[in-house]
Amino acid sequence: MSYQGDKFRKCGVIGAGTMGSGIAAHMASCGVDVVLLDLDGQLAADGVARQVKSGGFMMPEFAARVATGSTRTDLGLLQDCDWIVEAVAERIDIKRALFAQIDTVRRPGCIVSSNTSTIPLAELVAQASPELAGDMLITHFFNPPRHMRLLELVSGPRTKHETVERATHFMDHVLGKTIVPCKDTPGFIANRIGCYWLAAGLGEALKLGISPELADAVMGRPFGFPSTGMFGLWDLIGIDLMPGLIRSLQHALPAGDAVQAYEAEPELVAAMLAQGLKGRKSGGGFYRQSADRRVKETFDPATRTWRPRETPVLPQTGAAALITSDTLAGRYAWAVMSRTLAYAAALVPDIADRPDQVDTAMRLGYAWRAGPFELIDQLGTAAFATRLAQDGQAVPPLLAAAGADGFYGQAHGQRTVLVPVGVGAMRQPVAQPPGVIALPALRLAGSPVFKTEAAALWDIGEGVGLFEFRTPMNVFTPALLEGLRQALVETPRHFRALVAGNDGRVFSAGADLKGMLAMSEKNDRAGLAHFITEGVDTFTSLAAAPFPIVGAAGAMALGGGCEFLLHVGADALHAEAGIGLVESRVGLLPGWGGVARWLLRHHEAGFPPDEAAKQVFAGVMSGVAAPCGFAAQAQHLIRPTDRVVMNADRLIATARDWAIDLAAGFITATPPAVILPHRTVLAEVLAQQQDSLPPHDRVLGAMLVEILSGDAKTPVPLAEITRRVTESFLEIVLTGPTRARIAHMLETGKPLKN
Repeated sequence: MSYQGDKFRKCGVIGAGTMGSGIAAHMASCGVDVVLLDLDGQLAADGVARQVKSGGFMMPEFAARVATGSTRTDLGLLQDCDWIVEAVAERIDIKRALFAQIDTVRRPGCIVSSNTSTIPLAELVAQASPELAGDMLITHFFNPPRHMRLLELVSGPRTKHETVERATHFMDHVLGKTIVPCKDTPGFIANRIGCYWLAAGLGEALKLGISPELADAVMGRPFGFPSTGMFGLWDLIGIDLMPGLIRSLQHALPAGDAVQAYEAEPELVAAMLAQGLKGRKSGGGFYRQSADRRVKETFDPATRTWRPRETPVLPQTGAAALITSDTLAGRYAWAVMSRTLAYAAALVPDIADRPDQVDTAMRLGYAWRAGPFELIDQLGTAAFATRLAQDGQAVPPLLAAAGADGFYGQAHGQRTVLVPVGVGAMRQPVAQPPGVIALPALRLAGSPVFKTEAAALWDIGEGVGLFEFRTPMNVFTPALLEGLRQALVETPRHFRALVAGNDGRVFSAGADLKGMLAMSEKNDRAGLAHFITEGVDTFTSLAAAPFPIVGAAGAMALGGGCEFLLHVGADALHAEAGIGLVESRVGLLPGWGGVARWLLRHHEAGFPPDEAAKQVFAGVMSGVAAPCGFAAQAQHLIRPTDRVVMNADRLIATARDWAIDLAAGFITATPPAVILPHRTVLAEVLAQQQDSLPPHDRVLGAMLVEILSGDAKTPVPLAEITRRVTESFLEIVLTGPTRARIAHMLETGKPLKN
């Protein structure tokens, strides 16, 4: 089908390697029909199979949306595609020949892009027809395409403006990517800086003789980098691949570029590769597990032998203090980060127009918590520039222009950034994409209707309020429940609808386990009863609200967080958000009405009473969360009519627009009732599982049998089911096995099978 407005009905991907098959899998997960071609049709089919096995598809059944074939015989399958992505070998002759073939079959206006990370667009289109050049881009995905949000977009002087707009809209709204426009330069943004950082990190470590463990501790938490650190990241990417990545940059960049100062393949790396030490994929690189899998070992660069892994202690844990400390760790931190941050500052505007684009690329492409310019601000811009000069390093002009004020600031309720303009620089607003509502921007722009330490209520326009959770991990404490009740009172005074969401890494991790464990250990049954009753009453009020409430979950919604979403009238769930009633992992049952509400969802989906009860029984007992939004729909944790949103940045705006629609002619929900099966139905299910269940799970199972059983004909109000749960909850929460499970989860983050 042809392109219609912002609709891409069918896409093609050529090259079924890791990246190509991953891109095809992600497109299919987003609802697009895909053609995946390789030199041989079997190679394409194998690529799909690998993605099914590795989780490249959000649901395995989405693989049916991918048709496979050969570039030799099946190019005609691309003729009705709206977008074709090339992901073949990084050779200009192969790519140019392929683009010429594509041009013979593609329909007019079909966008064609390359996933290259090394070849400039200008070279790719040098021999292309004017029509093809006008529709060509570089769309650089990051691996794995399903999970990495960054997409670097390169257009050229021959690219049509409409092509850029159409591709950007589709990749943003449908594929859920954050688009960062890049200049047509080697490595673009993230890999240009990231590969330099990796080269400097290894090179400076070898100069200083620092251990891999200490180097990784430095290049980890203090700077907000992933825990893999430096040597761990070489292992993850592949010690055999890293030299080629660095070498390709060195070949593409002039002699004066800073990346030329480091060896692409130091002698140590060459020696490791000669021994077959390629990193994680080979079972060992700088790190490995011992042969008996009991000891973590390190390949010592000094002795070239394996030894037990050390756990270093840093002299300072903050970046600013560490980088100025006169210690081996501090000297290493300065040697690597001074060069990396100065390199990034010197590359704007050559690789991107603005510092915030660079910071976004590094946050999303390399999982840095703060980008290079944000890090410089944290270290102190003027102090950093002064020390660079004292160290004999050049101070980039943009860094000098920042002065003591730094790169970022705020004015008129907006975040600003220092942007190079001509021979100078000026501060400009950090603009959000149209249609995005973000809490950081709301906080700068104005004041909430009310705010406590646990919650806040914001005006997000169009007569809609936003209820924000503000507790650690967004857990439901008594204070958060009180804030929610306050929002239910305030909303009709100010708004016609309410959205509940936040910008945390979790929507909500559930009830406050620390608080419950403390009360349990004191045998405070009255306190626990009050907490559970408050939660039940509050969540019941959500379901009975006289205005629409839309839950907007951008990340995990576990336990009480899932129960919250089960009670509100509609849900907007990010595609990668995990959701589930996981209380059995801590020896409990969902105490705030989640059992009854999940049962109702199954009844609404048409399940007979026996089967509905069996499904809920199995789900609560397993405590397994649905790993994505589509799985949540399949498990009836959200409704078929609920929205699965691909771009997390657009989640709150999507929920707001939906709340507006729901407000027209809204009718308060009537308290429902459901039919429960005879006790023998679930008793038989439990009996079949009895021998495989840990002792405490058998207790939970026996309780669930009683909770979910009836006479198979008389409707049972949801409130009665929840009352039964409350009684069982208050009985089991005071037991030793439950206390042990809660304590183990709080300490290790893992369930205890006792």
